[in-house]
Amino acid sequence: MAKGQKVLFLGVYGMEVVECGGALAKNVLSGGESYASIMLCRETSQQQVKKAAEILGVKEVSFLNFQYGTVDLSVESKKKLIKVIREVKPDIIITQDPDHSFHDLDPDRRPAMTLLLESIALASRDFALEDMPGLLPHPIPTIYYMTPHHPNTVVDITEVWEKKEKAMDMLESQMEFSGMHFDEMLDSKAVEALYPGYSQLTNYHEKGRAIHKVLDKAVHVYHGLATHGHFAFAEAYRREGNFHLSELIV
Repeated sequence: MAKGQKVLFLGVYGMEVVECGGALAKNVLSGGESYASIMLCRETSQQQVKKAAEILGVKEVSFLNFQYGTVDLSVESKKKLIKVIREVKPDIIITQDPDHSFHDLDPDRRPAMTLLLESIALASRDFALEDMPGLLPHPIPTIYYMTPHHPNTVVDITEVWEKKEKAMDMLESQMEFSGMHFDEMLDSKAVEALYPGYSQLTNYHEKGRAIHKVLDKAVHVYHGLATHGHFAFAEAYRREGNFHLSELIV
């Protein structure tokens, strides 16, 4: 990532800010500005997501307050996202992966994916200008998809690994939800193998955070060192379209 970029993360759920937190934090360290806007995040979780974003150096995080199960392609829904894009004027947008969204059974991911891409396209045209005085069309930025099935890019996040983990610590509601989920889906032997001492943990928050630490390290080492990579920890992305280079790079 070149220095001084303006990066906008357009997320569906709050935890995604931290899942892309390495790239967002690295951009800030390089002198750039990172922003985030979340479509679906319960009011009770928004302060936790804000704290996580602050740790990562995100300049501003906004919540669009879409309602679960009702994400659609209405003009009003498009305007919410277009306004954010035209305000931030990003060089790079990070958002969810289209392929992943179709297989993920989290609610609203599929309509959200279409809405996100339509809004990115319309933000570059003379759409709804009368409703956004002072906000001009913004050219379609470079797009990177997060947690893709078929990545073509990895970002070295070793330098900001601890920062990313601290940001994940802030998501208490998510950790509690995950703890309940892991308790239901994993038997005692399996979960103890993943995290020795799991049976001694006293609440769902501790259990969720314990397993997320295991998963986070496994995923980022896999995309880094484990697959003959150059980095200890790496976040995986898929760039939309070709890389345009003046010459080949190492």
